[in-house]
Amino acid sequence: MIIVFAMSLKEYSKKRNFNSTAEPEGEIKKSTSELIFVVQKHAASHLHYDFRLEMDGVLKSWAIPKGPSMNPADKRLAIMVEDHPYSYKDFEGTIPEGNYGAGNVVVWDNGTYTLADYKNAGDLETKLKSDLQKGHLSFNLNGKKLKGEFALVKLKTKQENTWLLIKSKDQYAIDEDVLQQDKSVLSDMTLEDLENMSKKNDVIL
Repeated sequence: MIIVFAMSLKEYSKKRNFNSTAEPEGEIKKSTSELIFVVQKHAASHLHYDFRLEMDGVLKSWAIPKGPSMNPADKRLAIMVEDHPYSYKDFEGTIPEGNYGAGNVVVWDNGTYTLADYKNAGDLETKLKSDLQKGHLSFNLNGKKLKGEFALVKLKTKQENTWLLIKSKDQYAIDEDVLQQDKSVLSDMTLEDLENMSKKNDVIL
């Protein structure tokens, strides 16, 4: 089982030179209790948000160009990318130039999640994998910024990795732009703060 799971991180590891980037190396790990999610704001070649759900000891990941929304009227394009290691949940900082995804990263939001229609604690992993395979995941987020029910829906297009992230109509739904809350939930820094720190370090060097 561990060998199968480790294979899901093969693409992640292949794209990175860990002698050059501080990103964590691929390793299988699981939460001791509730499943976690994380959203990282990433200023790479294009600004986007990386939405990640813990599943099978890794973080299933989607890149969201316009970022998540708490407004059910917004249907956000989400491009499924390679699995990331569980320890990536705490990663923020600068990915150096010349590396895959070079740019600044902050942990924009994090918390725990459950499946929206989940009843039996014994079959959660099976249910998650089944829903992912079917191309429709409905889940409740309990984050600092993102709360309530969301759905990830796979689009039937030529590109197999295209999904939509949609906020459900519930008591947490709002019209306001949640992306205006731009600080890291770990360090209280913005991407601009990281950029300024990086420039100062370059001057010192």
